[in-house]
Amino acid sequence: MTYRTIFATLILAGSMPMASLAADYTLNVGLVGGPQAPEVVAMGQFADEVEKATDGRIEVRVQSGGALGGDRDVIEGVQLGTVEMAVPSTSVVANFVPDMKVFDIPFLFRDFDHAEAVLTGPIGQEILDEMPDQGLVGLAYGGMGFRELTNNVRPVQTAADVEGLKIRTQQNDMHIAVWEALGVLPTPMAIPEVYTALQQGVVDGQENPVGAILNNRFGEVQKYLSMTDHAFTPLVVLISPSVWSSLDTGDQAIIKTAAENAMLRNRQEVENGLSAGLDELRAQGVTVIEDVDKASFREKLDDLYDQFAEQFGADRLNAIAQTK
Repeated sequence: MTYRTIFATLILAGSMPMASLAADYTLNVGLVGGPQAPEVVAMGQFADEVEKATDGRIEVRVQSGGALGGDRDVIEGVQLGTVEMAVPSTSVVANFVPDMKVFDIPFLFRDFDHAEAVLTGPIGQEILDEMPDQGLVGLAYGGMGFRELTNNVRPVQTAADVEGLKIRTQQNDMHIAVWEALGVLPTPMAIPEVYTALQQGVVDGQENPVGAILNNRFGEVQKYLSMTDHAFTPLVVLISPSVWSSLDTGDQAIIKTAAENAMLRNRQEVENGLSAGLDELRAQGVTVIEDVDKASFREKLDDLYDQFAEQFGADRLNAIAQTK
């Protein structure tokens, strides 16, 4: 090799990103939200924080828009070790960790502060501690905000207005049971399939936080949005146990702290985008119904609440209600 060739090689190496030269680990993070989704923006911050704190030894690639599959796909990938990390809804994780279903109880949380206090407190930690038995490691909780209902048939103001509607739900038994109790025809479906299903009339509507409704472009194919606030959607940052166990305690601490910081950023993005999101949906022609009779929904679910107390324990539900 000539001196000129050696010199050119050194120049080229010096121009390469540090992660490309020195990364010991590459963490692919699977998310179903689009590039502007709060959790995707938050995990971009996570990537920057981890790479900076490890001097590029750990590279993070944020794979948004369902690039690695839907929520269930990436959870199974984390279990198998084919996906390093994911940030799914707890509603889907509940298929693997049954106690996580408690967070899907309708009207469980008073507001975002209440949800965050429960998730980051002893109750949330108890459920994170169960996850390794199911081949998952949970690092931090966040939230997409409260779920709202959209549809193409009629404005929904009371529980009676939803009867007979065919609504896309998450792949979650509790969600299905709740909507059946309300007289809805629930249709479980992965999020990447929903836009086309709405567009083609396969389902009449769907329910999601405003940010997700906007980021998935559902406003283009829906007429009505009702601010039901019927359930809060937590997120959980997952990492594959095989990856986690291969990291030393210092890197584990860096990743966990960055995940917690990312979920704080996620909340900021959710709250900052709510008002602007509603305005944008109105501009798309969606009619927003804000004066929803939430009590009418709760009344129709009285029998289910008794079942929830039996399933999850009245003590746990009371502890959630009393959390401040």
